[in-house]
Amino acid sequence: MRILRGNSDRYQVRLLALALLVVLGFVAAGYGGSTASAMPKGAQHSTSSAAVSTRKIKGLGVDLVNPQGRTLYVFIKDAHKHVTCTGSCASFWHPLKWKGSGKPTAGGAAKSSLLAWDKDPAGGRVVTYNRWPLYTYTGDSKAGQATGWNVNLNGGKWFVISASGKVVKHKSKSGGTGGTTTGGGWG
Repeated sequence: MRILRGNSDRYQVRLLALALLVVLGFVAAGYGGSTASAMPKGAQHSTSSAAVSTRKIKGLGVDLVNPQGRTLYVFIKDAHKHVTCTGSCASFWHPLKWKGSGKPTAGGAAKSSLLAWDKDPAGGRVVTYNRWPLYTYTGDSKAGQATGWNVNLNGGKWFVISASGKVVKHKSKSGGTGGTTTGGGWG
C-alpha cells in the first residue's frame, strides 16, 4: 500500500510541474494573465512602430485607426487637451498607449506632425493627434467598425477623428469626410 501511495505522490508532483511549465511557456510567449496581455502582442493597444494609420469608414470618411485597423475615437470632455477618461470610463474606452522611446509615427494619410503623446493619469503615455488623446472602443468587435461614434457615454460624446485632425461630428451620405469641426475643442 505504501508503494502505491508513493507513486501517486510522485505522479501528482510531475503533473503539477508540467502544468507550471505550460503556464510559464504562455507567459514567456506573451499570453499572460491580464486582459491586455492575454491577447497576442500585436493585438494589444500599445505600440512601438506606427501608432496610427487611416481607413475609410462608411459615412465618416478617412479616419484614424490603430495598427490593427480598429477605429480611434476622441472624447469631447478631453477638450482637445488631456486624458479625462479614467477608471470605469477607461474600461470601455481604452487609451491608445505609447511605449516607444520617441514621438509616435503615422501611416497611411495620417500626419506625423499632428502626433504626440500625453501623460495618462492611470500611468504611461497616451497617443494624441492634433492634441486629442486617442481611444479604442470595446463595442467595436472588428476592424473598420465605428459603433462608438456619436455615443454619449461616460460624461460626454465620442467621435472619430479625420486624418486632417478634425473631429468628425456629422455623417456624410456620400461616405466622404462629413461635416467636421475645425479641430478645436467643444469646451
